[in-house]
Amino acid sequence: MRSTSDRVRHAISFELIGLAMITPLGAWAFGMSMSDIGVVGIASATIATGWNYLYNLGFDNAMQRLTGGTRKTVAIRVAHAVLFEGGLLVALLPLIAWYLGVSLLQAFMMDVSFALFYLVYAFVFNWAYDRIFPLPEWQQTPEASQA
Repeated sequence: MRSTSDRVRHAISFELIGLAMITPLGAWAFGMSMSDIGVVGIASATIATGWNYLYNLGFDNAMQRLTGGTRKTVAIRVAHAVLFEGGLLVALLPLIAWYLGVSLLQAFMMDVSFALFYLVYAFVFNWAYDRIFPLPEWQQTPEASQA
């Protein structure tokens, strides 16, 4: 399992890289100022960072209990990303509607757009992170190169 410092590095790097990409993309896509999207992005990233830490800790503990390890197949990575983004979507919807002064439907559409971006981003980022920072137990088995 990953250490606390590794989880903190993971969560912070995930949010900083994502924020650097989503702020200009969101401002362009929704015709809003970068500052408005940036505020929503920073608030969302702050909430998401806490969610990221707790969610990944819980997910890894569940995997450890259910399978005896934390190695993720492609299917598990897809489920991991979908469940993460679904939980975050529910948490962020009211914030987006309130701050941007848009309807819940508009906020939902924006939030879904952000979630779709982050769904793909989370899948790619987590796969890359696991390859850059593999756990020692993953390096001891022949399947490690496929993780």
